[in-house]
Amino acid sequence: MTGTLILVRHGESDWNLKNLFTGWRNPDLTEKGIGEARATGVKLKAKGYVPDVYFTSNLRRAQHTLDLMLEEMGITEVTITRSLKLNERDYGDLTGLNKDDARVKWGEEQVLIWRRSFDVPPPGGESLKDTAARTLPYYESTIVPLLKAGKTVLVAAHGNSLRSIVMAVEGLTPEQILKRELATGEPVVYQIGAEGQLEGRVEI
Repeated sequence: MTGTLILVRHGESDWNLKNLFTGWRNPDLTEKGIGEARATGVKLKAKGYVPDVYFTSNLRRAQHTLDLMLEEMGITEVTITRSLKLNERDYGDLTGLNKDDARVKWGEEQVLIWRRSFDVPPPGGESLKDTAARTLPYYESTIVPLLKAGKTVLVAAHGNSLRSIVMAVEGLTPEQILKRELATGEPVVYQIGAEGQLEGRVEI
């Protein structure tokens, strides 16, 4: 029995467009982001995907992305589970700052360390390791059993919470996951076996 895991990073948000550290702040999608979400819904429908279960974060941009995908897929009256465990990484004192301004304030090298190291958090915020520490137990306890049972699961969330899941699914090292970029609105689809193991990735 094979389950299907569909991961989708939210479409472009207003703060993505403005080059701001977003974290747990709650901007909505831009017009481009709305288009990205709708396009992904069209792609998934064209491939015949009808998810059994739906998850998203507590943040508007991910929720709106999921709603738009479902609209394009013609799926209504479903139960959606929302959890802060799937929220984006908390950027702490960087939240709301323009990334260029942050480089001026703290120096390019320090900001790069905060953004691209696995276990060094920004002041008051989370590292990718911290993000994984809340996302992965939720994934393992709540989502993996559904996949083992052969369900199709759609998760609309954020770059860093989804990278934590990708790291677990693909068995990547911290160094490898740091190099993995997830484009806004683009689906990543995995086939998961009855023991929870990766059986393959599907190109959409």
